[in-house]
Amino acid sequence: MNPKITDWRGRRVWLIGASSGIGAALAAELAGRGARLALSARRADKLSLLGPEDALRLPCDATDAGRLAAARAELLAAWGGVDLVVYLAGDYAPMRADRFDLEKAERLFAVNCLGALRLTAAVLADLPPGGGIAFVASVAGYGGLPKALAYGPGKAALINFAECLHFDLWPKGIGVWIVNPGFVATPLTANNDFRMPALLTPEQAARALADGFGTGDFEIHFPKRFTRWLKLASLLPYRWYFPLVRSVSGG
Repeated sequence: MNPKITDWRGRRVWLIGASSGIGAALAAELAGRGARLALSARRADKLSLLGPEDALRLPCDATDAGRLAAARAELLAAWGGVDLVVYLAGDYAPMRADRFDLEKAERLFAVNCLGALRLTAAVLADLPPGGGIAFVASVAGYGGLPKALAYGPGKAALINFAECLHFDLWPKGIGVWIVNPGFVATPLTANNDFRMPALLTPEQAARALADGFGTGDFEIHFPKRFTRWLKLASLLPYRWYFPLVRSVSGG
């Protein structure tokens, strides 16, 4: 369903949201595999500490369409093109109905979904056959979960957006990937007050993500010992789904 990327040597890759977590770990992983990297995040001070010395550093807010367009122009001026764009920017905060915060919910949706749409608008004309664009969503987008009132909807929308985009770009040989990790130990998931099953380190997640590009699959999900159960649960009728999730999560 997608181009198989197994040889990263010299491949031009732009990572948006590379300052910490999976993004920073993926920068290190792909650098080790020989990719040429452009790295973007809001904080220039963090970017300066990441990746190989020859990485192109393009500080920008993923939700700022104007700054994304300017970063894209800088990238094309330096490289003349790009092979793969990966949207890793994300935000997370547990939230339930009794403490619903509209401002925070809108901010999460802007980072987790709208930023990806704005990036797509900026780079769509640049994506080459054999390469493409990838979006990091979450297994929280498979179905509703307790405490994901502000986080899950943005990830679900991102999954659907990637599915729709795949229909349009596949005939051109341009890849569209959706990446759905399970729990990964990052500063964001440190906010959770519950046990996170099959918890991965960012380095483990980065290896699984990079390896996933070599399969040709539309979806890259990991760790499969956890994500497969959630995928199965999402197929259940709601009369079974809700009680199952409540019993497992305590929610």
